[in-house]
Amino acid sequence: MHLNTSAPPRRTTTLSLLLAAVLLVTGGLVLAATGRAAAADPLLSRGKPATSSSDEDATLTPAKAFDGDSSTRWASAEGSDPQWLRVDLGAPSSVSRVRLNWEAAYGKAYRVEISADGATWTALATETAGNGGTDDWTGLAGKGRYVRVYGTARGTSYGYSLYEVEVYGTPDSTTPPTTPPPTTTPPTTGAFTVVAAGDIAAQCTASSSSCAHPKTAAQAQRINPKFYLTMGDNQYDDARLSDYRNYYDKTWGAFKAKTRPVPGNHETYDPAGPLAGYKSYFGAIAYPQGKPYYSYDEGNWHFLALDSNSFDDPAQIQWLKDDLARTTKGCVAAYFHHPLYSSGGHGNDPVSKPVWQILYAAKADLVLNGHDHHYERFAPQDPAGRATADGIVEIVGGMGGAEPYPIETVQPNSQKRISGPYGVLKLDFTDTTYTWQYVGTDGQVKDTGPTYTCH
Repeated sequence: MHLNTSAPPRRTTTLSLLLAAVLLVTGGLVLAATGRAAAADPLLSRGKPATSSSDEDATLTPAKAFDGDSSTRWASAEGSDPQWLRVDLGAPSSVSRVRLNWEAAYGKAYRVEISADGATWTALATETAGNGGTDDWTGLAGKGRYVRVYGTARGTSYGYSLYEVEVYGTPDSTTPPTTPPPTTTPPTTGAFTVVAAGDIAAQCTASSSSCAHPKTAAQAQRINPKFYLTMGDNQYDDARLSDYRNYYDKTWGAFKAKTRPVPGNHETYDPAGPLAGYKSYFGAIAYPQGKPYYSYDEGNWHFLALDSNSFDDPAQIQWLKDDLARTTKGCVAAYFHHPLYSSGGHGNDPVSKPVWQILYAAKADLVLNGHDHHYERFAPQDPAGRATADGIVEIVGGMGGAEPYPIETVQPNSQKRISGPYGVLKLDFTDTTYTWQYVGTDGQVKDTGPTYTCH
């Protein structure tokens, strides 16, 4: 019996376990029923709460890797590193073994880590040349309440996928219970749907078959969401009040009372003054806190509606910091006109980088933008454009009705781009997750995003 606990943890494959069994039998070693054989440590992770950096879709959730069913699995979003899967053991424990059963999408490089508080992590085992199948890490010696598998390099072009993760050990009855990570206010309303689009009302009406905003408005109305978001350039070309009344109001204006807009650069071109027509048309809907930027809550989500025309205004930046410091919600989404990253004609807009830095520091989850007239989604990334599981997901949704722009320079971390078919974003939120679809004016789903778990 191997009892050298000072040796490094061992990863045992299924084949090596079979070979060990053969050696034991051929060597004549028999464990007699004398009570001398040490009892195996119990399984601690079965059915325990689990979270992840992302989910490929709503059926491949973290809980599936801890349900004891080898036919179900968790899978992360495709094409992005790093990714992680975490389980809460419910109490401080001494962990001696972690067994991973990989699906075809395996981790080539990953760490098994443990934490007392869910924030600071210590490596229990490190793999740098994984080849899938079953990885059985034994001889571990770690104490903590939370265990995670942190993947840093995928073995395939897909994501990470695990049929089952089994954590063995013993609850540590001598250690006082650790304080779990800071909790947020309890969820209140559960799931809800939002429709979003930017770059909407060209100066045309439904009498023209080429006029797109009547069609995007009709599709938006068919979805019948909790509310609507606009990501700027709501009315072309100079966003005068008369143009809002003649064009936008005839289509997207049908659900004006349920709309929570932000301005774009075209709203600043009004000869009557920057944002004059925008403010006159939307009134308190766009200025609920007396400024063209504001925030509100829905369920366990905190929404930030920002004016990217004035990201150089110290008052808006200070307001943003203060607002984020006050919120107790567990999930944060922001929307504004100018995208930090875009593969379209306008490209990356550095004006948004300081705001991204503030949002990233506050662990915001989602950013929605317009400006470039195409649809695009990005893998989670930090303000410097580095892919990271704790990064912000950005979606460009500028296909509300203005003439499409071609894709020009594909940016790193861009996962999907569509230019041409007009449409709207259908965003589905729960108290802990979000996902979305890009729905064309023909009612067909053109793209479906992964299901992400809030930071």
